[in-house]
Amino acid sequence: MRDKVEELNRIHLGKPAEEVLGWFLSEFKGRIALSSSMGVEDQVLTDMIMKIAPDTRIFTLDTGRLFYETYELIERTTLRYKKKIEIYFPDPADVEKMVTEKGINLFYQSIENRKECCRVRKLVPLKRAFQGLDVWICGLRRSQSATRTENQLIEWDEANGLLKLNPLIEWSEKQVWDYVKQHGVPYNPLHDKGYPSIGCQPCTRAIEPGEDIRAGRWWWEKPETKECGLHNRKK
Repeated sequence: MRDKVEELNRIHLGKPAEEVLGWFLSEFKGRIALSSSMGVEDQVLTDMIMKIAPDTRIFTLDTGRLFYETYELIERTTLRYKKKIEIYFPDPADVEKMVTEKGINLFYQSIENRKECCRVRKLVPLKRAFQGLDVWICGLRRSQSATRTENQLIEWDEANGLLKLNPLIEWSEKQVWDYVKQHGVPYNPLHDKGYPSIGCQPCTRAIEPGEDIRAGRWWWEKPETKECGLHNRKK
């Protein structure tokens, strides 16, 4: 499918997110899923999916270091849409080994340690979640950070051998929140407290006025390194 990426982008570029999403949900029925971080963009996509094809798989990763508010949002979303959200956990043995060798908060010590923590807690469980899929949907937007300015509507995920669909890639932050308000989409209350991007609790802080919206993620690192490995771009 890698050779179809350019053609698919040509066909779908500029079309409304719901239309693009609907085409992929129909074309890849049973082989497509939303990987949700429970962030506001993924909540918008959840709302769209539940209106188009509610039997579509939606899963999230529980790293073991999430905010309480994120767990509470999982519950509220499940109740709102009457939808089972699949939750994938890291291997306890892998976490135990990593923490024993490098410490409970190893991620503050070096970029290498932080990426190792992301690998154990996110990337390995994600591989399991991807089994049986041809396409994964995620809520990337180009304006989110310096690391995402070149992401496309449809991409080839070389590491996982999947098509990656970013229906909101062209959306602005205002468009996201307008949709949330119009459709009453449940969202994390931390967004109202200065947390535009929410990940693991030890690696996320509120941002200051004027800061980039992902400035609170791994704030001790340079902007160009601020990805966990889920969204490393491959053409």
